[in-house]
Amino acid sequence: MKRIAITTLILIISHLTMAQNVSKTMLRLPDTGETTSYTNTFGEDNDFNIFPPFFTVNGVGTVTDTITGLMWQQADGGEMTIENAILYCDTLTLGGYTDWRLPTAHESFSILNHQHSNPALDLTVFVNNSADYWWTSTRQINDTTKIWVTNAGGGIGNHPKTETISAGGVKRFNVRAVRDVNTPVFIPNHFTDNGDGTITDNLTNLIWQKTPYVDSLTWEDALTYADSLTFAGYTDWRLPNIKEMQSINDENLIGPSINTTFFNNIGINKYWSSTTLPNQTTKAWYLHTQFGITTYDLKTAKDMVLCVRGNMNNSSGLPNINAINKDESAFPNPFSSTIKLKAITDNENYILYDSYGQIIFSGRNIEQHDFSELSQGIYILRIIGDKSYVVKVIKG
Repeated sequence: MKRIAITTLILIISHLTMAQNVSKTMLRLPDTGETTSYTNTFGEDNDFNIFPPFFTVNGVGTVTDTITGLMWQQADGGEMTIENAILYCDTLTLGGYTDWRLPTAHESFSILNHQHSNPALDLTVFVNNSADYWWTSTRQINDTTKIWVTNAGGGIGNHPKTETISAGGVKRFNVRAVRDVNTPVFIPNHFTDNGDGTITDNLTNLIWQKTPYVDSLTWEDALTYADSLTFAGYTDWRLPNIKEMQSINDENLIGPSINTTFFNNIGINKYWSSTTLPNQTTKAWYLHTQFGITTYDLKTAKDMVLCVRGNMNNSSGLPNINAINKDESAFPNPFSSTIKLKAITDNENYILYDSYGQIIFSGRNIEQHDFSELSQGIYILRIIGDKSYVVKVIKG
């Protein structure tokens, strides 16, 4: 009996250790791309620009995500079965590369843009091939006939592989290949328990509440709760956006689909995100922890809340944007050569950052500076004066 008990204990410990082992293929977790405000309550997705989506179009049928470091097929490969999708990626030669593969669920979700719907993609970057869903390499843990797929509406879920047209279904499940630009890094510990009621995700560097709020809240109340929370010595808690909320989901777990060794009392619940559904603005995205699908609910519904903090003073050097003021803005936006501000004073200093956190400009008289040679893309402008705030500006 003792030998059996010891063997069982070893198996349990081995399982917990293996559950922690993870490969880091994405350098950073991108923002959702949501840039529109849908409420006067502070804390919605639009209030935080941490790692704004930033792609480079390579001109050879590929695009590089400068936030994650992954390279993607610009126009997906069209509709096919999951078996053919795997073969397609394994045999694809594109842009001079042959090491293409089918993305994981988290990788595929990372390129969705939640400011858009049907498709939830930036169509200045990707080609619209009228897909309903995109295959991933992740299968449902207890049912290999179901595959995790991202959808054109902006969600992710587990679907029977027979739903696609080529397998006898009526939906278009397309394939989009990905490759690693950087060698993936092995992370021995996905999560770290900080011993103060918080958990650090070592893949994203985000810090989470270990235990969710005890009651369900409406979306507006969830925003207020998170913004006013003081916990574990920190006051910069917020409601996670849908990519952040989905990032802690583990597709190897079900009922709940989040690791309860670290997130106790998570249960099987709907967890609010700060992200609004752009084409139905009375609704917001949530993560359901039965399997880990993302979908949406009326903002007046009451769902659970798990707060997050971190990455606002991130390793890329981008500024903390907690003090963002929606009433201040740059114009024209996008700009071509000069940046103008609605309210400018003589005692303000300006720092302009690119998406990597590199300082492009620092000093006064920014309105007189010529940015004509600046590359197109998203930049973050920090204004320091009687009051400090940041705005996102786009070089067209």
